[in-house]
Amino acid sequence: MQLESMVRSRSLPAALTQRAKIVLACAAGAANNAVANRFETTDATVGKWRRRFIERRVSGLYDELRPGKPRTIHDE
Repeated sequence: MQLESMVRSRSLPAALTQRAKIVLACAAGAANNAVANRFETTDATVGKWRRRFIERRVSGLYDELRPGKPRTIHDE
């Protein structure tokens, strides 16, 4: 399963792997508040990632583009 490979990945950002862990815990039948306690986050955060995964599947776990001025300094 793609979520399990995301959890095991060492190259993905930590936030993305945590989101995958949250979704997997929810899929196992845990309530939002239990998952929030386990990962030391809020019920709202768990609900957000659960909802986005249901709506958009794995692509929903990635950060959305944010409004504002484009970056002037590149990673290179």
